[in-house]
Amino acid sequence: MAAAATTSFSRFSVFTAAASSKTSSHTLDLSARKALGDVNFGSLSSSKPALKALKARAFPTNGSTNPSSGSALGARMVSAPAIMSPTLLDFETSVFKKEKVTLAGHDEYIVRGGRDLFNLLPDAFKGIKQIGVIGWGSQGPAQAQNLKDSLAEANSNIVVKIGLRKGSRSFAEARAAGFSEENGTLGDIWETVSGSDLVLLLISDAAQADNYESVFSHMKPNSILGLSHGFLLGHLQSLGLDFPKNISVIAVCPKGMGPSVRRLYVQGKEINGAGINSSFAVHQDVDGRATDVALGWSVALGSPFTFATTLEQEYKSDIFGERGILLGAVHGVVESLFRRYTENGMSEDLAYKNTVECITGIISRTISTKGMLAVYSSLSEDGKREFEVAYSASFYPCMDILYECYEDVASGSEIRSVVLAGRRFYEKDGLPAFPMGKIDQTRMWKVGERVRAARPAGDLGSLYPFTAGVYVALMMAQIEILRKKGHSYSEIINESVIESVDSLNPFMHARGVSFMVDNCSTTARLGSRKWAPRFDYILTQQALVDVDNGTPVNRDLISNFLADSVHGSIEVCAQLRPTVDISVPPDADFVRPELRQSSN
Repeated sequence: MAAAATTSFSRFSVFTAAASSKTSSHTLDLSARKALGDVNFGSLSSSKPALKALKARAFPTNGSTNPSSGSALGARMVSAPAIMSPTLLDFETSVFKKEKVTLAGHDEYIVRGGRDLFNLLPDAFKGIKQIGVIGWGSQGPAQAQNLKDSLAEANSNIVVKIGLRKGSRSFAEARAAGFSEENGTLGDIWETVSGSDLVLLLISDAAQADNYESVFSHMKPNSILGLSHGFLLGHLQSLGLDFPKNISVIAVCPKGMGPSVRRLYVQGKEINGAGINSSFAVHQDVDGRATDVALGWSVALGSPFTFATTLEQEYKSDIFGERGILLGAVHGVVESLFRRYTENGMSEDLAYKNTVECITGIISRTISTKGMLAVYSSLSEDGKREFEVAYSASFYPCMDILYECYEDVASGSEIRSVVLAGRRFYEKDGLPAFPMGKIDQTRMWKVGERVRAARPAGDLGSLYPFTAGVYVALMMAQIEILRKKGHSYSEIINESVIESVDSLNPFMHARGVSFMVDNCSTTARLGSRKWAPRFDYILTQQALVDVDNGTPVNRDLISNFLADSVHGSIEVCAQLRPTVDISVPPDADFVRPELRQSSN
């Protein structure tokens, strides 16, 4: 196994944003909308400002009269999604303190977590005698152990019980984590569902799609179904169905993999509030308890910052995000750039360092501690010009694929694809099984194994301007899609920034992108395999062609990046981040076994 250095990522520090306090967030939002595609075709004939904005994008003010200058054709420049007003998300809680935060001019409401709130858990979980945790994949072990530890600290007699299918190999792992049949904390899945007042359904998305009817039929009336992903709602919607009306349905969705949820909780036992931020949603409340139960669940997981969403918004942003900045798009970006750099004479080791290591190392650390603008401002003047070329050429091609991906998720197409793929994993209809294969044996990933083996401990690598420009353009394009689709800034920043640089990228720096693609959730793995080639191809065939043709930089894009209101919003969210750095040694015992089997 290749030796990989322990990677440490800290929370944000206060950083200087171009969006200064002298410029209102409203002005910045208006500027961003004008420059980044907020134009409706139906308004062009009657709206002079809209027409002017269209002309500015199709013929950017960079000295060129070529209609296709900038980074994309004018037609693609107006293909950005139509803007929607952010969903108004407010809630009432009788147990926890609700706080208001203002992000880019929008008021949002949160609950700040902390171990000092554990004494409130019995009140939040009033009426609950048993919490059934169904499944032992990524989230199951982390959430079950965190809940058990938090309730013990609160001197609560609520039982946390693991429910697994008979014959599951996970029984041994659950026993090793302190759960057992003898004390009633480990048992059969259906027995656990039937006996629980709060059922946390943490099996895979495809398994939820195949087993939801049995789950519903075994749940007690007035019990609560807890989800950590809105996938099941999306699946039910695609079938024209909904949840049974005699149960409450809530969600708490940690913005990180299960190992991160557990690792930060354990690391922060002596620090109040350590953990992974979570969103929460109340989809159905049959007796008025749902909001407090959901918030109690989030606090018990160690979430330092819990923000409101809807189950529908959550699954759209989550599935979309996995295919974008969190995994699929990063996979496609590094494949494209590694190939380009080596074809232009760069050594394989250096090309790997300037792609994967650069993104998962210094770029992520800089964004995590200082924000996206700091990546740009830390470059030399020549570096800034190279960043701008890459950013300008990449922004619209990335948005092109991201927009399509979001629409596929929102329409249910991507959800149906995941369900069908899960069914292909098993032999049926006389056809052989087709489980997912691994990607870690190609040349790039073998080079990565060698690079990590020789990497000094704690080395984050150097900042390569071109790679930084492509990556930040991707992140900003994803932010813009979610913003225009009406997602809250809390959700946007957590899905597109925090989860990327503070949860997934540290794992990829320690073990490689291929390791994550091969070992994360089934839904995310499928998404990466499907969408990564799309990002690879469009960057290679369009963005890099523009660069090679000397297409002038679209100055409007750069100006908007520097002045975007999201930077100030990130700064606000920075104050609500985990209070400890996450460290990810390659042999960490908190990583579930299947994540330790590959050296990549």
